[in-house]
Amino acid sequence: MSQPVDVEIDLDRDVFLRTLVRELATSLESVIGLEEASGYISLVGQAVGTQIDDMYLKALGTDRLSREQVAEALVDLKRRIKGDFYLIEHDETKIVLGNRACPFAEKVLGRESMCMMTSNVFGTIAARNLGYASVELQETIARGDAGCRVVVHLVPGGGPTSGREYFADAEPAAGGPGAGTVPA
Repeated sequence: MSQPVDVEIDLDRDVFLRTLVRELATSLESVIGLEEASGYISLVGQAVGTQIDDMYLKALGTDRLSREQVAEALVDLKRRIKGDFYLIEHDETKIVLGNRACPFAEKVLGRESMCMMTSNVFGTIAARNLGYASVELQETIARGDAGCRVVVHLVPGGGPTSGREYFADAEPAAGGPGAGTVPA
């Protein structure tokens, strides 16, 4: 008779935690709706973004990252958690990133609220260091796109109204928990 320890199943800490986050997002979306679920997940993303930003600041021995360092940190942090983000372009008004693999892997499919982790982590880091960010999720794997395209606008009014805004104090704009002017 086989024992549980002898069978091959796809279960480890990573799969368990990704499944946990997906099921939390599923529960929130089904109980309170996509927009409100995104708001709650945004609060978590903001806290995580602050912690990650502090890690980079400490490791680099600085109190503020340059625009180039912010762009590099956004790509690096996603690489560390098994995303496949890459820099498409950046200038004084925006940072444009692409992505071929979500850190949540297949668990993100159909759970757009989980993308608020990316929006808020990116927005919090950019705003804390550069003063302002508006994050626009143009394409997402969660929505069924082949990859993600994320634009981090660095100038107020320089981006579309569909992004979530973040300010230097890392507080999201008015409009609900973690929400910018209009949800992405």
